[in-house]
Amino acid sequence: MSTPYPFTAIVGQDDLRLGLLLNAVSPAVGGVLVRGEKGTAKSTAVRALAALMPEVAVVPGCRFSCDPASPDPACPDGPHAEAAGVARAARTVELPVGASEDRLVGALDIERALSEGVKAFEPGLLADAHRGILYVDEVNLLHDHLVDLLLDAAAMGASYVEREGVSVRHAARFLLVGTMNPEEGELRPQLLDRFGLTVEVSASRDTDERVEVVRRRLAYDEDPEGFAARWAEEENALRERIAGARALLSRVVLGDGVLRQIAATCAAFEVDGMRADIVMARTATALAAWAGREEVTADDVRQAALLALPHRRRRNPFDAPGLDEDKLDQTLDEAGPQENSDGDDDPGPGPDGGGDGGGGGGVPPQADGEDRTPPQPPQGQGSEGDSPSPAPEGSPDAPGRPAGGEQQPVAAAEPFRTKMLSVPGLGEGAAGRRSRARTEHGRTTGARRPEGALTKLHLAATVQAAAPHQHARGRSGRGLVVRRDDLRQATREGREGNLVLFVVDASGSMAARQRMSAVKGAVLSLLLDAYQRRDKVGLVTFRGKEAEVALPPTSSVDAAAARLESLPTGGRTPLAAGLLKAHDVLRVERLRDPSRRPLLVVVTDGRATGGPEPVALAGRAARLHRSEGTATVVVDCESGYVRLGLAGELARELGGTAVTLDELRADSIAGLVKDVTAAGRAA
Repeated sequence: MSTPYPFTAIVGQDDLRLGLLLNAVSPAVGGVLVRGEKGTAKSTAVRALAALMPEVAVVPGCRFSCDPASPDPACPDGPHAEAAGVARAARTVELPVGASEDRLVGALDIERALSEGVKAFEPGLLADAHRGILYVDEVNLLHDHLVDLLLDAAAMGASYVEREGVSVRHAARFLLVGTMNPEEGELRPQLLDRFGLTVEVSASRDTDERVEVVRRRLAYDEDPEGFAARWAEEENALRERIAGARALLSRVVLGDGVLRQIAATCAAFEVDGMRADIVMARTATALAAWAGREEVTADDVRQAALLALPHRRRRNPFDAPGLDEDKLDQTLDEAGPQENSDGDDDPGPGPDGGGDGGGGGGVPPQADGEDRTPPQPPQGQGSEGDSPSPAPEGSPDAPGRPAGGEQQPVAAAEPFRTKMLSVPGLGEGAAGRRSRARTEHGRTTGARRPEGALTKLHLAATVQAAAPHQHARGRSGRGLVVRRDDLRQATREGREGNLVLFVVDASGSMAARQRMSAVKGAVLSLLLDAYQRRDKVGLVTFRGKEAEVALPPTSSVDAAAARLESLPTGGRTPLAAGLLKAHDVLRVERLRDPSRRPLLVVVTDGRATGGPEPVALAGRAARLHRSEGTATVVVDCESGYVRLGLAGELARELGGTAVTLDELRADSIAGLVKDVTAAGRAA
């Protein structure tokens, strides 16, 4: 087994270390979600924490790590006779992003369950992690149904495996740690709420600190055991401090005044539900125990709020997590007695035992967390009150438009709920919420012979397959004689996530009559819809003489929103270039992820200008998409009393459907039913 990097040797990252240590002191806090850019010691810190956890006593031979002092009465390996326990180190179990449901929760031997009536159960990762650490790297990339199972087990302290009326339950209490890079996509707010604490990490910009990080890492890589030996004394001291804080935890007093401060803080920041109040109370208690005190203070409540509330205030993926610290201080002052914060100069204990380890109290540098709307551009850049007057396309002297015909970015209009757009047919892509697909979860539509391990038994089909052979198999009792060949896998239909590729016209014609603000609002609305339906998104823009990939396909819809917000407009309309660039993107993505079906969303007024024969070239590019069966919708941005209907003609060339900006709204009366038609189906 390789020697882990010492926890105490990690340079900086005080908030990360504090969040992990508080969970080590009190696992009831509910785990920690670590958000940050790549290369910031997230995984290193989590793996290093395991060496600091106290040893656990387990029943010998129990696959579920039962405590000999109080074994689980429902343990599948029980009941356990009285016996001396054996001590072992706490485990750190890593959940891979591509793990199956059976690998996570365990699996039943369906054949033995049907033929012998026994619960032959193979434990999963949740059983391995009991009384230890369960670490999920890139938790934002984990399939939704796995995240649901994981967080349900973490909340209930038990895992349930159900297969056609046969069930197994076992204890599953663990310290849950997730890490993620927000650039690769966000977790849903409902799932964010299930993590007790969150911390933001980023690489230090201090030269001396960066030098020390490199020096220590090189020394560790050269001689891991020797490096760990040099930090052994600090590791032992921190290990003892964790054990001492755990012992003190039950004696910490959480007074009524402190509880009022917690409740007032959660109410002031409008967090949903009561989980935040409970997590704050447990975190503040752990902070007091970590500091060696038997009473929770207002400083503990403040620190707990900075760790427990920022991620619970996100209402959509475009909101930045964070808290207004001035508002937090004002709320604490108004809700609690002043003597709880009596001017003590001690800023609070840090993770290394010093007084400055907590830094800013566990909150990353953020903008004002009160802003719940997407970021607005600087004043004078497209707000409704000071938008420049419209000017003819290509006019270099138009107000608000720099030389060369380019207009500065305008702000997006208010987003709205959009109509459902889906890819026709039946796919087999990643689980999501957009188009029909064969999935592991959903309504049962039939049965088939299993390919590999059986995961979802179709009981009726299995019995039907086994019934004709009972006499030949010598059946004499009531039990059904079932063979492997009789088993049938249930086929299920659910929803999949798609690749939604936006092709946005940013030419001068789109800037006329202040149309671009409405267009950006529509695309932003579709991005929100893609986030909720668990799609990948990409963004291609075209204007002037060329098209560009503004954002390669990604799961991070907030990155797409940021690129959209800064999108300038102006110049001619190279529609063909935009469609051809989209074709290149989809061709590459079909090779990378062939099971994820694309949905092409072209946002344009249908004009094509610039270059020789622009209209004919755009038609040929559109028919190229149609020949490959790409599902397409054209969002018609043309406005005014006189309309040319060019977007509708483009939709016909693409073999898709055209909708206006008004029809795109879910509450629109016009166009109540708009289905995206597959290329070739309408032909």
